[in-house]
Amino acid sequence: MSEAFLNIVDLSAAYDNKSLVVNNISFGLEEGQLGCLLGPSGCGKTTILRAISGFQKVQSGHINLANSRLSDANTNLPPEQRNVGMVFQDHALFPHLNIADNVGFGLSKLSKAEQAQRVAQLLELVGMQDYSDQYPHELSGGQSQRVALARAIAPRPKLLLMDEPFSNLDTELREKLGYEIRALLKKLGITAIMVTHDQHDAFALGDQVGVMSKGKLLQWDSSFNLYHAPNSRFVANFIGDGTFVKGQLVEDNVVITNFGEIRGESVNHQHTGKDIDLLIRPDDVKLDSNSPVRGKISRKAFKGAQTLYTIAIESGDTLISLMPSHDDYEIGDVIGVSIDADHLVCFEQEAP
Repeated sequence: MSEAFLNIVDLSAAYDNKSLVVNNISFGLEEGQLGCLLGPSGCGKTTILRAISGFQKVQSGHINLANSRLSDANTNLPPEQRNVGMVFQDHALFPHLNIADNVGFGLSKLSKAEQAQRVAQLLELVGMQDYSDQYPHELSGGQSQRVALARAIAPRPKLLLMDEPFSNLDTELREKLGYEIRALLKKLGITAIMVTHDQHDAFALGDQVGVMSKGKLLQWDSSFNLYHAPNSRFVANFIGDGTFVKGQLVEDNVVITNFGEIRGESVNHQHTGKDIDLLIRPDDVKLDSNSPVRGKISRKAFKGAQTLYTIAIESGDTLISLMPSHDDYEIGDVIGVSIDADHLVCFEQEAP
């Protein structure tokens, strides 16, 4: 069986050769796939990016790209020999060069005519063809990001690395740009990996997303599985919203809680017969005037088409529900709810 296009196996790295910043990380990307490393600051995700790019030595394990060894404990191919492109958090455009010259900066091996043609193609591809004579200080944040992307892919790297590329942009622009860049990279067939602390950025771009904490990769999976089938309490808490309620998994598809029986498909069968904490996502909680389960709205957050309600259930549990904003309730209102959980995500009950 052939290995993945980008193949990282048992990777560990440390800055002082003592304390591991990255501990025994393994994951892979097929050619043309887009991956994201997601986690809080200090979890080690940027260290992995630095190791892939050649700026961080590897303590153990190895990194292969297109069946060639980039790094292991005894090997560290220089960054300029790796054919890896990089997009930085601050875009890192050269202020003294105009946009066309920024994009063409890494194309010295091409003839002048080939450079001009490649630059023109890329600027058109990222929608910046009318800005070739302008300078970085004349651009908005989103425009700078497009130019930085064009410059990174101009030499046609085997792999593109992106370090928090949207962190300096406002929420609406970063989501729009995330989907645009995903479409562009897919069109070009570029393999890329991005690090971010923002799950919305990761979900907008990634085919595969890895959640990291304290130097470890906890789960490398699709966005759907991270949300609906998290393999740890940390992943469950880090991805999306939700609350835990106490219960007992009496069968693979039945949990008994303080406010009734909940049925669904179990995603971790090893807890059958045990006292568990059951993850309830906002989309599992439905408005149901006929339900015997009643609760008082303690908080509401208007989100446009939907409203996020926090509901204190009479049993003492707390649920969060995402309802259409036309179903408008006030804090203090008592409503009936039912639980429609397709996935029963259970973890061993935490001690009080």
